[in-house]
Formats: sequence, C-alpha cells, structure tokens
Amino acid sequence: MKEILIAGIGNIFLGDDAFGCEVVSELSRRELPPEVRVVDFGIRGYDLAFALTEGCEMAILVDAMPRGGLPGTVYLVEPDLQEIEKLAPTAPDAHSLNPVSVLQLTKSIGGFTGKLLLAGCEPLVLGEGDGEMGLSKPVREAVPQAVAMIESLLRDSLDLTATTTDAGHVPV
Repeated sequence: MKEILIAGIGNIFLGDDAFGCEVVSELSRRELPPEVRVVDFGIRGYDLAFALTEGCEMAILVDAMPRGGLPGTVYLVEPDLQEIEKLAPTAPDAHSLNPVSVLQLTKSIGGFTGKLLLAGCEPLVLGEGDGEMGLSKPVREAVPQAVAMIESLLRDSLDLTATTTDAGHVPV
C-alpha cells in the first residue's frame, strides 16, 4: 500500500509561519484515504525526521515559504535531495523547524527515498514581533487554495477518481 505523509510545519506564535499548521488542520477535517497520514509537526523537527524514515513513498511538507512573491502566493516545489546533501550541515534546533536541517538529520538516521514535495505560501508577516498569533489576510485566504492543490496531488498520486457522496462531498 502506498503511504503518503502530509506534514504541517510552523510556529503558531510567529504570524504566517503557522501556514503549514493551518493547512493540515483543514486537511485533518477532510475525508482522506487510509494511505494518507496528516500530521501537524509544528516545530518538532526530530519527530518529522523520524517520520520520514518510516517508509512513506511520498511526503508533502507544508510551510510558509518566503521566495519573494506576493503574500498569499501558493507554491509547489520538488527539491533536489542531492543538492540538499551538498549544503553545509545545520544542527537541528529543538525550538524551530528548518526543513533543510530536518532532511539532513533524516539522511543521518536512515534516509528518505520517496518523493518529496514542498507546498508553501509566501508570507506577509513571518516571525516579526513576539507571540503574534494568526495568519495575515492574504495567507489566510491562501489556505483553501493549498488544500485544493494537495487534494489534487493526492488524487493524482493515488490514481483516484473523485465521486460525489450522498452529502455532496467529493472525497480525495
């Protein structure tokens, strides 16, 4: 059975950094196939690294992703894991989650051989101020778009055809 991990990343106390947490919160309320595991890792990088070594065939990491675009822009990136291995090692931090350091840690404890995707959103407010909770308006409005993109990825990956249930809900 093909297993897919959808991992929310972010700190709910740093504004738009909570994007990944919000997306997986929404996904966790959806009817998803049993092959899909949705987890809010928050800032728990060690937990995510170990989860990536558990043999999932695909992982989608969901996070705020500053790339210079307009706030609220949703991105999908397939990183080159070989390039990440060439970067200088970074030490994992128990108080934040850096995807590069998590992937480096994952390699050191067994590796990840599946397909890795990063689903992200351009933040407006990222870590500015202490304890600022809640997403900015453009990032909050991007959550449904990211959820729809991930559901589409799941349908494509699992070769599912959408069928409408009696309640009118289209399961992934």
